[in-house]
Amino acid sequence: MGKKKAQQPSPSSDDLLNTLGDFTSKENWDSFFTIRGSDDSFEWYAEWTELQGSLLPLLQGAPPSSLQILVPGCGNSRLSEHVYDAGFHAITNIDFSKVAISDMLRRNVRDRPNMRWRVMDMTQMQFTNETFDVILDKGGLDALMEPELGSKLGYQYLSEVRRILKSGGKFICLTLAESHVLGLLFPKFRFGWNISIYAIPQKPSSKPNLQTFMVVAEKENSSLLHEIISSFNHSSLVCNRDQAIGLCEAFEKENQIRKEYLDGADIIYSLEDLQLGAKGDLTKLNPGHRIQLTLGGHGCSKYSYKAILLDAKEDSGPFSYYCGVFIVPKTRAHEWLFSSEGGQWQVVESSKAARLIMVLLDTSHSSADMEVIQKDLSPLVKQLAPADTNNEAQIPFMMASDGIKQRDIVYQVTSSLTGPIVVEDVVYENVGLDISRLFPSRDLTFRRLIFKRMEGLVQSEALLTRDGSSDKSAGETERKKAGSSSKSKRRGAQKRDNGSTGQVKVYHGYLASSYHTGIISGFTLISSYLESVASAGNEVKAIIIGLGAGLLPMFLHGCVPFLKTEVVELDPTMLNLAKDYFGFIQTEHLKVHIADGIHFVQECATSSAAEKLSVCENENVSKVMSLSSNGSCTSSHAASRGKRSIDILVIDVDSSESSSGMICPAPDFVEESFLLTVKGF
Repeated sequence: MGKKKAQQPSPSSDDLLNTLGDFTSKENWDSFFTIRGSDDSFEWYAEWTELQGSLLPLLQGAPPSSLQILVPGCGNSRLSEHVYDAGFHAITNIDFSKVAISDMLRRNVRDRPNMRWRVMDMTQMQFTNETFDVILDKGGLDALMEPELGSKLGYQYLSEVRRILKSGGKFICLTLAESHVLGLLFPKFRFGWNISIYAIPQKPSSKPNLQTFMVVAEKENSSLLHEIISSFNHSSLVCNRDQAIGLCEAFEKENQIRKEYLDGADIIYSLEDLQLGAKGDLTKLNPGHRIQLTLGGHGCSKYSYKAILLDAKEDSGPFSYYCGVFIVPKTRAHEWLFSSEGGQWQVVESSKAARLIMVLLDTSHSSADMEVIQKDLSPLVKQLAPADTNNEAQIPFMMASDGIKQRDIVYQVTSSLTGPIVVEDVVYENVGLDISRLFPSRDLTFRRLIFKRMEGLVQSEALLTRDGSSDKSAGETERKKAGSSSKSKRRGAQKRDNGSTGQVKVYHGYLASSYHTGIISGFTLISSYLESVASAGNEVKAIIIGLGAGLLPMFLHGCVPFLKTEVVELDPTMLNLAKDYFGFIQTEHLKVHIADGIHFVQECATSSAAEKLSVCENENVSKVMSLSSNGSCTSSHAASRGKRSIDILVIDVDSSESSSGMICPAPDFVEESFLLTVKGF
């Protein structure tokens, strides 16, 4: 380790990555530089011979003696020495390693007396605003952006770069251009910066190595937005394949975002974008202005938030507040009042705030109480307050009620297929007129089934009634006799009160879920068919894929006596919950199969086709076949109608993965192969 670098082979990329355990640890770097010694310089990425042709032209323009250059995270690299020797003497080097700074000062104090060296943390630099013309970073950002540690340090560092760089100045970043690094770098320099990327020439090699790139961000005295320019053909990169793919994807993704901004698309901005003037001067009220944005994250707050900034429309006053915050709980964020532009303007009007910042909570905030949320949001929303706001005045926090007056957890279980599941009883502050007319004299209790993976969505909901109040289900006696020795039932026995052994029970004559009523409305499309079957004394065969709490099949079972229903459910836990907590029972006309829904339908289709073929063949052999004028097998046609395997198919299955933008049904149920199978019935 004591030999000069020129006397030993250059370390491979793997050697460089394995030299240190934690690139952000000052102690590790002190130890590293102590071992290597002051004369053993260490070059991350490109050597000067490869770098100077691309770098030096970027430093031209201003007189070299007046160009203030900062080299953050300098280590013991010779980069600043080469730049100094090229005529640029106003160079300041910083590093948080005292060992590195001491060694470099001793090495350069005689030959390069004007070069400055300071022990300083690059994420908290002690320079005034707009101090430097050039900030030259060789691997510093990459070292802060270890994937295991997140982007907090990188975010802090780039914020400092933006602060201390002069207007017209350049941030020159030598980097491996990994996707997680560019994913922070590009958005951070989006408005008011001109970015270009260069590929640094590599030494000839028998196999592709990690390529060094140079990202140059030039600071403008405006908030204009430009597409990123690259000086090389992406398809001709000769480097590590994963590195090339990551760079190209990050480059194309960012330029697509910038193009959408330029085209005026409805984009979600960051707080920093807005402070840079992406949507005009935020310090002034702009009546009728509506902006979607994200608040927090990247280490500046505990949580990240989706928000909408709304400046009240003209003639909306008088106002009680110049600026206010309205928090929407995750259980109500999907409602029209909070999710639509029209509804949001109604909230602004009722809030009496000249500027309203609506914050929509989601599942990431589930574990936080409202006091923590407000404390976390306070410094963020203050940055969005209009300039005329009294600095001493508190910004009021308002909140939409979740609409629930009382909530009791009845049962919790974790399924290996569905994940954590909650059964809860709730009393709403307000209920619909249709049900309140049926039960006008008291608060109504609803039992809800919730999957924790989608807490904002109620999977099933049933009305609870007391004996004698309404429903007298035919299966009540069976439910009273039904028992279980399963472990999950024993755990829930103390909390359970579903009506089979107590006073309260599920009323199956009413569908509380608007989703279920939507499914039921589909039956009107086949009402004439149902009437003809009923008048002939025949059965209608239905398959429902997805049991849930069993409320839909139980409702149909009670309302359509000639309906023979088979329910297919993949998760046996759901059947136990439906029976134990939602009063579900199986009868001769209502059966449950624990199976895969798609496979079940395919098997039904195969069975149906085989039955039709068998009927036609048997009739042909027995010579009891009448031919119509067009030669079709009319007796077989009649038989196939009589032996139809499925008359009605209901898909009531949600998706555990919502990246497609559709949560119900699961994507497999809308694939062409499945739809063609269904069409064949």
